[in-house]
Amino acid sequence: MATIRQLRRRIQSVKNTAKITNALQLVAASKMRRAQDRALQAKPYAEKLRTVIAGLAAATVDPEKPAHPLLVTREVKNIALLHITPDRGLCGGLNSNLNRSAGTFVATQREPVEVIAVGKKGRDFFIRARVNVIAEFTDLGDYPGQAQVAPIARLVIDDYLAGLFDRVYVSYPEFVSTATQRPVIRQLLPIEPPRMEQDEAGASTFAQDYIFEPSPDRVLAQLLPRYVEMQIYEAVLQNAASFQSAQMVAMKNATDNANEITRDLTLTYNKARQEQITKELLDIVGGAAALEG
Repeated sequence: MATIRQLRRRIQSVKNTAKITNALQLVAASKMRRAQDRALQAKPYAEKLRTVIAGLAAATVDPEKPAHPLLVTREVKNIALLHITPDRGLCGGLNSNLNRSAGTFVATQREPVEVIAVGKKGRDFFIRARVNVIAEFTDLGDYPGQAQVAPIARLVIDDYLAGLFDRVYVSYPEFVSTATQRPVIRQLLPIEPPRMEQDEAGASTFAQDYIFEPSPDRVLAQLLPRYVEMQIYEAVLQNAASFQSAQMVAMKNATDNANEITRDLTLTYNKARQEQITKELLDIVGGAAALEG
């Protein structure tokens, strides 16, 4: 059994740990709301951009003209995975779940996969797994902006157009709620526009509602790179919101556990202290009785 001095040290150590985890919880909670708001505010813009891209793609379909390179599906020989993770830990199982999902994806592909890592945790995971990490982007901050995302999108688009990859996927944590973040892997390139509503003649209703200047083809060519950048930006925002939420929950659980351990240790300490006092009293009584005898 631990001595009273050892118990006192352990209680103080656990209390100090609880102070640290509680401080981290408060910091994460203050950042979480802003990160969540930014992630949710980006969704309507991204959805509207998807609708516009789908309408333009349907309006520019012409068998006699080649489609935009970002829309063309070609034989898959090489794959790139844009793996987006936090830079830091102390966020429960978020990083391990993301890396496990991405690792399984890479292992199940028949074609070779190279990784573009956004975040230190994903980069370190694939380096340890001996998967080729061709580029890395770290330290985007707690509130990443489009200025940080633009170089990532430019690299992805340039490498795809250069033929280095025939398909690009993006892996990131989807923010569902404060307590739930879900690993997601979806195709980024070539772009797969969602289906548009059509009239009875089979024509796109989107094209009937708009007049394009200078032309649908040129507008589409300008919007497609922007669309890719927006998809990456949305994923980065989802990652930031997921990290702050996961860290807040993890630190709250750690603080609660530390407080429970403190209560248990304090109870053990009080029992040991009581036993010591009782023993000392018995020694005193015994000594007094011996003197009287």
